[in-house]
Amino acid sequence: MVSSATVVVGYGEIGIKSASVRTKLLDRLAVNLDAVLADRGLDATVERTWSRLYLHGPTAELDRRARAAAETPGVVWARPARQREPTLDSIAEALRTAANHARDETFAIRGERAGPTDAHPFTSADIERVGGDAVLDAVGGTVDLDDPDHCYRVDCREARALVSAVQYDGPGGFPVGSQGTVVALVSGGIDSPVAAWQLLRRGCGVVPLYVDIGAYGGADHRARAAETVRGLRRRAPNADVRLRVVPGGPVVERLVREVGDTRMLSLRRAMLRMAEVVAETEGAHAVATGESVGQKSSQTGPNLAVTAAAVDCPVYRPLLTWDKDDIVACARDIGTFDDATLPVGCERVAPSHPETAAARAAVRAAEPDDLLDRAAAAAREATVAEEEPGSDET
Repeated sequence: MVSSATVVVGYGEIGIKSASVRTKLLDRLAVNLDAVLADRGLDATVERTWSRLYLHGPTAELDRRARAAAETPGVVWARPARQREPTLDSIAEALRTAANHARDETFAIRGERAGPTDAHPFTSADIERVGGDAVLDAVGGTVDLDDPDHCYRVDCREARALVSAVQYDGPGGFPVGSQGTVVALVSGGIDSPVAAWQLLRRGCGVVPLYVDIGAYGGADHRARAAETVRGLRRRAPNADVRLRVVPGGPVVERLVREVGDTRMLSLRRAMLRMAEVVAETEGAHAVATGESVGQKSSQTGPNLAVTAAAVDCPVYRPLLTWDKDDIVACARDIGTFDDATLPVGCERVAPSHPETAAARAAVRAAEPDDLLDRAAAAAREATVAEEEPGSDET
């Protein structure tokens, strides 16, 4: 019998994979969870079974362990739980102890019994019935199975029953490192960190790339980009989510001098070319941006086609169909919003009347012939940003 204070971790899409793929994904998730816990200074061991993961450790850190797990890509939910013998009497007693809602609140018991039919002399319905009676005896309240104020959960397996009064929802998806690597352009604005997060939660390793646009940007813009990346790295501390920086100032200055209404499209083309070169260096299979259709003049449907044509590798746009309100909500949820509200500089580069439906030939004719070559050369000078002092909470 393992520790009595355990976090139960549930996953989603991983469970529908073939046996061999599922095993690899769960192994990766277990490694990632161990790294997240260690990064937060939490003393715990990860136990992996076929249907669940368990995080065992000190009772005093139980809730913090669950919250940390719920920030980890691949995790659908995490529950701080008390382990008991898999009997109705033991489960009922645990629910009496766990019950903590006010008497005027509604509640429900969600019971799940797994294992061979003869593993337990009771069903999931029996758990819910006996558990409901125990909670009513302890604190009263009213049972509401449809929309309760409070939900108690019992996960009963062959050798143990885990009783939880709280569930923290996780991001779902797949464990980071299971779906290859992508170079993600980040500006320090609201959108690009959310796009990078969406790739992380789908299992991609993310190499964040900031293009320093020289006099049109500045130290504040770069610092904001670094800070948003720091927030993402907390969710994947064993991945190489360090900020890479490309010196793009000379390229931008030339575009401002020489290109008119299609300037922003040429800038996007140059940045994608930079990202492609860094992807080659990092062994990444694609590049990504925080663009969504129609949000800016450079992001209309026709213009997205023109900018993507600058590179041969795939261009991922995780936010392609997202509304701005949804992007902002996600930024707030993952903690990158406050560090991403400073203008990122490109507004000062934009022409007075930007082109919204450009033809590829017209854009290429208006930009310097060697633009993409110069962008590639700048990308080869990319450096890893020095770590700034931060205030990561544990």
